[in-house]
Amino acid sequence: MHHPDATSPFPPVPEPSAADAAARDPFVRVRGAREHNLRAVDVDIPRDALTVFTGVSGSGKSSLAFGTLYAEAQRRYLESVAPYARRLIHQTGAPRVGEITGLPPAVSLEQRRSSPTSRSSVGTVTTLSNSLRMLFSRAGTYPAGAERLDSDAFSPNTAAGACPECHGLGLVHSTSEELLVPDPGLSIREGAIAAWPGAWQGKNLRDVLDALGHDVDRPWRELPAADREWILFTDEQPVVTVHPVREAGRIHRPYQGTYSSARRHVLRTFAESKSPALRAKAEAFLTSTPCPVCGGSRLRPEALAVLFGGRTIAELAALPLTALDELLAEAEGDTGAGTEAGRVLVGDLRARIALVAGMGLGYLSLDRPTPTLAGGELQRLRLATQLRSGLFGVVYVLDEPSAGLHPADTEALLTVLDRLKAAGNTVFVVEHHLGVVRHADWLVDVGPAAGEHGGRVLYSGPPDGLAEVAESATRRYLFAGEPVAGRSGREPAGWLELGPVHRHNLRGLATRLPLGALTAVTGVSGSGKSTLVAEVTAELPGVGRLVTVDQRPIGRTPRSNLATYTGLFDVVRRVFAAEEGARARGFTASRFSFNVPGGRCETCQGEGFVSVELLFLPSTYAPCPECGGARYNVETLEVRHRGRSIAEVLDLTVEAAAEFFAGSPPAVRSLRALLDVGLGYLRLGQPATELSGGEAQRIKLAAELQRARRGHTLYVLDEPTTGLHPADVEVLMRQLHGLVDAGNTVVVVEHDMAVVAGADWVVDLGPGGGDEGGRVVAEGPPRAVAAVAGSRTAPYLARALGLPEPGPGSGGG
Repeated sequence: MHHPDATSPFPPVPEPSAADAAARDPFVRVRGAREHNLRAVDVDIPRDALTVFTGVSGSGKSSLAFGTLYAEAQRRYLESVAPYARRLIHQTGAPRVGEITGLPPAVSLEQRRSSPTSRSSVGTVTTLSNSLRMLFSRAGTYPAGAERLDSDAFSPNTAAGACPECHGLGLVHSTSEELLVPDPGLSIREGAIAAWPGAWQGKNLRDVLDALGHDVDRPWRELPAADREWILFTDEQPVVTVHPVREAGRIHRPYQGTYSSARRHVLRTFAESKSPALRAKAEAFLTSTPCPVCGGSRLRPEALAVLFGGRTIAELAALPLTALDELLAEAEGDTGAGTEAGRVLVGDLRARIALVAGMGLGYLSLDRPTPTLAGGELQRLRLATQLRSGLFGVVYVLDEPSAGLHPADTEALLTVLDRLKAAGNTVFVVEHHLGVVRHADWLVDVGPAAGEHGGRVLYSGPPDGLAEVAESATRRYLFAGEPVAGRSGREPAGWLELGPVHRHNLRGLATRLPLGALTAVTGVSGSGKSTLVAEVTAELPGVGRLVTVDQRPIGRTPRSNLATYTGLFDVVRRVFAAEEGARARGFTASRFSFNVPGGRCETCQGEGFVSVELLFLPSTYAPCPECGGARYNVETLEVRHRGRSIAEVLDLTVEAAAEFFAGSPPAVRSLRALLDVGLGYLRLGQPATELSGGEAQRIKLAAELQRARRGHTLYVLDEPTTGLHPADVEVLMRQLHGLVDAGNTVVVVEHDMAVVAGADWVVDLGPGGGDEGGRVVAEGPPRAVAAVAGSRTAPYLARALGLPEPGPGSGGG
């Protein structure tokens, strides 16, 4: 491992001699880190500096930054809070590391989404909503004779403020006979009421109706209209004695059954169920319309009667932040802004809006729900909020803050990182964006490759020193500087005409995309790229099949993994069921599933871990005491294929599994597709919950590639390079260009100029975000778009192509 030379702006790195020296030591020192694939890593990182961790996907950089440094800072914090928390720490396990000295408390800003709720918004995340409510409470214009309201009365999330009709959600849900009974030719016994629950509950409702005298064997459409209305919509809940039909060998005693209408069941499930799957099923039978009382504003009439600048709080919350700032600026200049409190609150709001706008997010409105934001947008919102917190002396650990950022917005991000550092903090960033890497004070490069071929610190020091490290995968991209040669220039096989599109900020936008080519859709955040791509997926004339490959998780529980998603697990289970040891015991393929009773460990029900509930603290997980995390029972694990149990096979990496299953063509096909998209380092049984968005997207692409259909498919990918090292981007683009060469069409939303430079066609939206966007600024081959003066993408694309940047007089739209 390299250490800085004499020209470094940092002091040399002497080993501390004693505990008091450690307190004054300007470095965080890690010794013997072994988390995930780290190989007893020793590294020294300066405090009060901006350090970037680089390396290919899966190299171990997140294991070092988050799994070791942040986890240890959090462990120490919990330990200092209460002795009670030590039990918690024991359960979650301290990070696997020898020792760490000089580590301040840490704040983690990862891209993982907190559980999205319809009540979480840009305003609540940034706490800007609190200030706006305070402004309306203290300085709003009230109707004559109205009492002043507390700030709570302006929040739809409080009993004081929520509209009584929709409970502050802004929508009312209703249903109809057409939704509840899609096929009126069926009888109730045949399942006419599709919205009913399944299994015993559904049978119970049918038997109750039978006991109440309704004909459950006549086709639904032949039942009297009054009966149909009552069955579906009644609020009554009659109780009757049900005499179930006897089945051979089983005695069913009479019981008291309560009837509940289909509408009541659906609304109750949607409102109260904790299961996302059940809520989604219920939602399919509902239509949502804006609440007739509050018009979708979610607030009580009393709150909507108060105005500021001539508008209600709901109207201000719906404005883009840049427009809200303009309105507040007018109010600030207007003596009518009233009280001293009003002036102070307006000044505070404007200062905080400036921070969010400075992160390139001025196009967002306060009422924009958090679940609709991209991971990078959410993380930058949290960053802007942290800047206001005034914390100093802490470590900020950031996960790819440049994700989803147009190159023009990255400058603003670097300013924010510098401000956090200037306030006396240490900033650790896991990042692939070369602009951010070059801006770092210190670089920790992990590798050289992924998984078991990584896990070493190749270099730790100022960025320039990486030029000397031959085995670094980052070095070639950081110092090469040569423009990227694409495979662009294919002749389109036809055109897909789009629009005019009227959605979000696209106002009558019309464009066309070449078929049989690779198109990149570009533009700053909020310019309308994702809206346009959503329209592509909606239209689709002249295309045989559509595949959207997004970054949503491949599953929301640890039961989903790469093997279950790609179908590889079915192949593996059949291989085990064919073993002599399995046949002798009568085991079928289902015996080797950890999702059903039989072969799985029943103590943890095949999860591999058990939940430990703790008072006042979040529940945590510990390995199952019965199977030790293997997920299967002892008998199942005794069956071996080429010397390995099913649990040991699930623990193999994709790369190792490709060798292990070399004799099984179906397994090899799945594994080859995963290797082709650069995922050789993932373990077959790695839970879906541990995968990044970029990894999930590439697993979906691999599942698609192994289908090996030829031609006439349209693939749509939204920022496929997010989370990828430039070396992995090359691997991914080889696959996408391969799909186009086979006669398919690929459309990517992309900020990586190396990818855009290699496309056949570019559609650049803008010129800005939100209301300033939504137009086609330039379209055509990359070289033509790089010459358009009004495009914010053009200068960066020109640089990637090795062309002069467009001047004021060049190009046309």
